[in-house]
Amino acid sequence: MKILDRYILTTYLKTFISVFVILMLIFVLQTIWLYIKELAGKDLDIVVVGKFLFYFSPKLIPLVLPLTILLASIMVFGNFAENYEFAAMKSTGISLQRSMAGLSIFIVLLAITTFFFANNVIPWGEYNSYNLRKNIQQLKPAMVIAEGQFNQIGDEYNLKVAKKSGDRGQFLDQVIIHKKTGKRTPGNHTTIVSKTGELVGDEDSNILKFILHDGYFYDDSPPSDPKDRSKYPMTRSYFEKYTINIDLSELNNKDLDEKNITDKYNMLNISDLNYSIDSLRTSLDNDYNDFASSLYNRSNLPVLNTGIKAKKDTTYTGDVLDLFTHKKKTQLIDMSINSIKSSKQIIEIKDKYFQERNIWLNKHIIALHEKLALGFACIILFFVGAPLGALIRKGGIGLPMVIAILLFLTYHFIGIFAKNSAKDGSLNPVIASWFSTVIMLPLGYYLTKRATADRGLFEFDHVFEPLKKLFSTKNKKTDSDIDIVQTSDASLKFTSFYKNYKVISNIAVIFYFIATITLILFFVFKNNKLPDFAEMSIQLSLISWIVYIAYFFQERTTISKIFELVKSRLYINGVLSNILALLFYPVVHYVRRNKFKEVLPKSIK
Repeated sequence: MKILDRYILTTYLKTFISVFVILMLIFVLQTIWLYIKELAGKDLDIVVVGKFLFYFSPKLIPLVLPLTILLASIMVFGNFAENYEFAAMKSTGISLQRSMAGLSIFIVLLAITTFFFANNVIPWGEYNSYNLRKNIQQLKPAMVIAEGQFNQIGDEYNLKVAKKSGDRGQFLDQVIIHKKTGKRTPGNHTTIVSKTGELVGDEDSNILKFILHDGYFYDDSPPSDPKDRSKYPMTRSYFEKYTINIDLSELNNKDLDEKNITDKYNMLNISDLNYSIDSLRTSLDNDYNDFASSLYNRSNLPVLNTGIKAKKDTTYTGDVLDLFTHKKKTQLIDMSINSIKSSKQIIEIKDKYFQERNIWLNKHIIALHEKLALGFACIILFFVGAPLGALIRKGGIGLPMVIAILLFLTYHFIGIFAKNSAKDGSLNPVIASWFSTVIMLPLGYYLTKRATADRGLFEFDHVFEPLKKLFSTKNKKTDSDIDIVQTSDASLKFTSFYKNYKVISNIAVIFYFIATITLILFFVFKNNKLPDFAEMSIQLSLISWIVYIAYFFQERTTISKIFELVKSRLYINGVLSNILALLFYPVVHYVRRNKFKEVLPKSIK
């Protein structure tokens, strides 16, 4: 390894590790606040809390690692550019790609490591954290009676208190208790209401004792025979003191290390996901076939002609219903209507069932491809952050942090919206998993290309100058037009036209992709019930389409001059060709560029 590569890699690793640790701490603290209700008041020791955070930490890597790579790349390369270290490298003939070569190898190795981490460690962490969290939720409910909401206590009681007081929260005000009445008459038919109450006993005890004062006992349990309802109406009784004992031994003896949930898609690696996806698809296809057979059998088509002897020598061309009496007609119509209604209800119920099955299948597909996309996202975000830092020429925490957060939020929310759309089948789940990564790929290519050419982040002259030429009158000619007219040399004219064509065509391609992407985002936002974002996307798409069409016709005018100059018939200016070029412009643009390289240099001689 050369000294320069070692220096860049060492600088990057220092920043990378620092940023990773800081972001990890921030997300861990956010996790604590997110699950504070499940951890607080459970009398958990520090080992259990630490174990919960340790199991939960691998799930944060898909968020922390891409943001770390993006931010560290912007900070390091921005610092190099700010301190003129890139200028010193370029003066010795070292390009941006050469300076990024060592780091690129490191990022690729990191991406491969990330894939194995996502395939093995994250499912392990998901498996352990989910089961531990489930067990913690059921631990010592006597200590987590929250004010102003119903709390599940044991298997029979739901408790709500308006206020708790006392040094241990043992005094209760405005107590409402719903009691389940059993399997015979399921429901909360028994209600106990009291003005005050007291929680008596040791907090470590398995017996939870409620002593209620000054209240009413309501019992609205239905009788076994509905006809006896008038004989047994709702009963109400008043009490001055009422004691309830609840056995919590089963809940308080909960084993925190028990693990009985193993089939969630986030807990599976790629081989398990492939097996589950194949099983789910097979099961879903079988359900579709069974449902189709069931509907076919309900139609009575298989037995429609049973017991009927057809007479070949007669033909009836009238209405079939005329063969029956009015009474039979009414019966047949009623049977048909009832059959259609019944079949419609069955189809609606099955439709919801199949939607849930498809959502579950799509979640497995998304989980599989997310493991593959994470490594590629690390590579692409590096090629976004490194040239961006070289272009903005600013290191440190301030501006790089703002830019990195904005880019990462864009990347993250696009991924969330795409995956939400894919769950119900609005978007292909494979495309949804890669969507945000693919969106960042053109940006990385664009930034790397501009940083390599040592050009600014934005050059608005390339945008406004062609617009000025487009909307200017024919009598007003620019200096470049006058030069072209006055120049008699065909090669100079071609060079001028060709440069103008390259600028216009590049802008047309950019606005074509912007218009297409924002149009796709419109449907994504609309499916996710985000009308504001959907409206903004469609407006941006319409503006981009208008600008693209304007540049498209400007490009057609310019290229017609070029082919007229070189006397070539490669250019066809027809209505159908214009429509096809307008719809598939990137393909036409790519093919035409290659034709320019092959044909035009020979024709210009």
